[in-house]
Amino acid sequence: MIMPILYTTSATATGGREGQAKSVDGILDVKLTTPKELGGAGGNGTNPEQLFAAGYSACFLGALKFVAGKAKVKVPENATVSAQVGIGPREDGTGFGLDVALTITLPGIDAETANSLVQQAHIVCPYSHATRGNLDVRLNVA
Repeated sequence: MIMPILYTTSATATGGREGQAKSVDGILDVKLTTPKELGGAGGNGTNPEQLFAAGYSACFLGALKFVAGKAKVKVPENATVSAQVGIGPREDGTGFGLDVALTITLPGIDAETANSLVQQAHIVCPYSHATRGNLDVRLNVA
């Protein structure tokens, strides 16, 4: 079954980890630098792991708001999702892999409801869906 596409965008990177990435509309336009931990000089640019963390955390919070709305639960304005993204060599030695942990803070929502919403959001979120089966995303409800 082919899913109906509701939105499409694109971005282009040049120079790899020492270059630039820019969205087709020019709104996202970032300098890329390799972190010192990966053998680079570091500096004032971003990197793919930071971009993934920002995208995943924003998407997951959107999914939380979606499932909460269906459950008639108000997500507080100060709710947050923080994504910690690590990179390292895969055990099979053939490349690199990611390590992801999400910390979800839902002030004023009881623990049982928060945990239920987080589990539902993990099903709904496209990032969670895309990574399922490829890496273990740890969910921490703060």
